[in-house]
Amino acid sequence: MRNRPGTQSILPALVILLAGCVAGGMPYTGPHLTPTECRDLAALKTNAPPTMAQHQSELAALRKAGYDPSPWSDDPYYPDDLQAAQRLVDYWFQTECQHLQPG
Repeated sequence: MRNRPGTQSILPALVILLAGCVAGGMPYTGPHLTPTECRDLAALKTNAPPTMAQHQSELAALRKAGYDPSPWSDDPYYPDDLQAAQRLVDYWFQTECQHLQPG
């Protein structure tokens, strides 16, 4: 049986696409929070007046956790998606920023 014309050019693309899907499902094992985000999140937990930089760090961490605060999206899952992202950021903070937590 002969291959159809163009089939051989599609096959490599499909292999690459499949490899990307498989690699995308692999969990990320490195740190999620930067040292700056750890420091700023620790400062926010002290209830001191927050700075704009601390708010930006918190927002960056929430975005990493999957929250999209876009004002143009009508998010039917708000506030559940924000709370889920906050729980994930809190978990990352507990596991990755131990040196900044009170003893």
